[in-house]
Amino acid sequence: MPLLAVDLLDPQSLIAAFGTIGLFVIVFAESGLLFGFFLPGDSLLFTAGFLASRDVLNLPLILVGCFVAAVAGDQVGYAFGRKVGPALFRRPESRFFRRENVEKAQAYFDRYGSKTIVLARFVPVVRTFAPIVAGVGKMNYRTFVTFNIIGGLLWAVGVTVLGYFLGEIDWVEDNFELAILAVVGVSVLPIAFELLRARRSRRSTQRA
Repeated sequence: MPLLAVDLLDPQSLIAAFGTIGLFVIVFAESGLLFGFFLPGDSLLFTAGFLASRDVLNLPLILVGCFVAAVAGDQVGYAFGRKVGPALFRRPESRFFRRENVEKAQAYFDRYGSKTIVLARFVPVVRTFAPIVAGVGKMNYRTFVTFNIIGGLLWAVGVTVLGYFLGEIDWVEDNFELAILAVVGVSVLPIAFELLRARRSRRSTQRA
């Protein structure tokens, strides 16, 4: 498939064009490289699982590969943030860099601390910038690695397995785009739960 014919926002088009190795590269880039924030991470993993249920992709291979790529991407993002430091916030606006994205990730850290590394996995854009901001803030490396592995496992393996099992349902195949929208919606539930819990906690504190 010619590169110009590839829709970078269509997971099926991406997998058809770049295959299994391309899948790993995209997951890696979306997990911690500045230019990867626009890539369709959740829907890509779900689609990979769906294709594995149709024997187009090898399930054990993509589970291991996507997990490793997700964790490695965050590690690179952390190292980049730690090396660049505050200069990142002074970086001029460009096509692939928006200061507001970094500030959004920083807001999540201010609210959730180290748990952001796990929760951010399920929030597009924040997922890409969270490890970079963790590096900028010089989060304890061991703490970062621990939460990175947990988040990578829940996201990369969890969403892919979900796509695999739902892919065996005929309705999902007939309404694939709706299924992807539903999965993306469900994937933000962890952060929605944390927002609700934080709001209740603030109300309890105010009443006290």
